[in-house]
Amino acid sequence: MAGSTFGSIFKVTTWGESHGKGVGVVVDGCPAGLALDEQTIQKYLNRRKPGQTRYSTPRKEEDLVEIQSGVFEGKTTGTPISLVVYNKTQRSKDYSEIAGYYRPGHADYTFDEKYGFRDYRGGGRSSGRETIGRVAAGAIAEEILKSLGIQVQAYTKSIGGIDIDETKASLDNIMKSPLYMPDLDASEKAELLLEQKMKEQDSAGGVIECIVRGMPAGIGEPVFEKLDANLAKAVMSIGAVKGVEIGDGFAVASAFGSDNNDSFVAAENGSIAKKTNHAGGILGGMSDGSDIILRAAIKPTPSIARQQQTVNRDGEDIEISIKGRHDPVIVPRAVVVVEAMSALCVLDMVLLGMTSRLDKIQEFWKRS
Repeated sequence: MAGSTFGSIFKVTTWGESHGKGVGVVVDGCPAGLALDEQTIQKYLNRRKPGQTRYSTPRKEEDLVEIQSGVFEGKTTGTPISLVVYNKTQRSKDYSEIAGYYRPGHADYTFDEKYGFRDYRGGGRSSGRETIGRVAAGAIAEEILKSLGIQVQAYTKSIGGIDIDETKASLDNIMKSPLYMPDLDASEKAELLLEQKMKEQDSAGGVIECIVRGMPAGIGEPVFEKLDANLAKAVMSIGAVKGVEIGDGFAVASAFGSDNNDSFVAAENGSIAKKTNHAGGILGGMSDGSDIILRAAIKPTPSIARQQQTVNRDGEDIEISIKGRHDPVIVPRAVVVVEAMSALCVLDMVLLGMTSRLDKIQEFWKRS
């Protein structure tokens, strides 16, 4: 299987299946000297692990990470970092009957068409558990970015059409909400909606917003390796994501140039700033120094207990009711995944951007 590796300099390769022995990631290109331990990575993994609220799958997994290489005496060595999380509560029998049919909204059919074979236990490589490796690697990327003064923060913007009120939103509320919403009133309304959907044996989707603060201007490439293009690819590679927008996104289609253009102004410190940020912090594929604002549309959980129509592997029409332990909404557990993929992309492009100007290279070597 190709396509399990992301990045050019800060390169990550995820591995493992939902019901295999474990899942994990190899991170290559991490600079030496970063303070790193399992507790630091665990904080990120705890945000996506199952069974924490009634709105996530009841599958109980501790998702404890082990660092197997690349760290010595609490600091990265510059060599590949291998991370593993062992699966401990697989119930593969819950999935035995789906071996013979294709679940609506899942990769079962396309996987069979591509490979002629699939691991039907929880979706195998197409399972949400694959994102554990992404989050573990993203934790390392975020720690490096923090050391550079760059912060990546994601949260739930909406669930089932219930949007946060920006005037009531506070980043301090994100961890107080079981849905990771910064507006607690909107969180309560969304929780009531999910209760209703659970009774109806249905699920809901939503939108995750991610903001990157502290980005310098000029990161990204002007043609095929645009920062926004690579961010979109990074986030769209998450299984549940069906759409990505930067800044005003699709709203620009109904805007006018006089409204959509961000006017430049001279800042007090002698730098250049913008009055507004309709562009979402990226112009011409390169960061413009303002906050990068990204939103990802997350589809409803496809595994629902309500009866659905599908076909079996013999091509016969059948009706199914999916059994097993499933999230009524994917959004809250995907928040940290969107954050991780954004961090991985941003860090990789920051490292790539270090060689774009000779004067900056000369300045670096003079300091060393």
